[in-house]
Amino acid sequence: MKIGGFQKFSLLDYPGQLAAIVFAQGCNFRCPYCHNPQLVDPQRFGTLIREADIFDFLLTRKGKLGAICITGGEPCMQPELIDFVRKLKEMDYLVKIDTNGSFPNLIENLIKADLVDYWAMDVKAPENLYSVISGNEIDTKDIQRSMDLLRGCGKDFEFRTTLFERLFNLHDLSMIQQMLKPGDRYYLQQCRYESNLEELSPEDKFQVQLGEETYLNLLEHPACKHLMRWGDLHNVNINIRSL
Repeated sequence: MKIGGFQKFSLLDYPGQLAAIVFAQGCNFRCPYCHNPQLVDPQRFGTLIREADIFDFLLTRKGKLGAICITGGEPCMQPELIDFVRKLKEMDYLVKIDTNGSFPNLIENLIKADLVDYWAMDVKAPENLYSVISGNEIDTKDIQRSMDLLRGCGKDFEFRTTLFERLFNLHDLSMIQQMLKPGDRYYLQQCRYESNLEELSPEDKFQVQLGEETYLNLLEHPACKHLMRWGDLHNVNINIRSL
């Protein structure tokens, strides 16, 4: 597998577990706000990390680390992903995969093989803006199919959206709501305006605008408060991740 980065421990990436993070190199999306450009833009790719080196390290951490998070880039682009995850499971690690949801067949194969314990899927935008946000012609039927696969997988999962104000605003959340179903766990994330795939102007950093009002925190925003009330009414667990 093409591995562009490795973080030896994290307290934040797998709920309730001390985890290591594997960063897959390569992505079929070109989201301008992406904060891992060295994993997305081939001109910024670094030296690959050998699988053997990662497994050697993980052997020494058995009983101390509980989980491995595989993120990217887009892990589901990797032909060797299933074999890589199977080796992790043979070492008795919990596995979490972050995905953009554009490879439903691979997701289905991982589910059928019972290899993933936690899924985190990005819902990039309302369906009508998907290709604009992702920088690629995306069939949103694949996105919907992946969402349905996770709903039926019998494992923990979450959907999440990064609010990139440049290309869509909080009014578009009403269309994303239509993609959610009762029982979903959904996170709205504030966008980071630093170390992005594209150069973004610093004056937008940490600000969310609605008309003439500017909010430094998503939790203060009336549209976010409305979204959370909507979630309560429709049995959708909605959380806000602010910087």
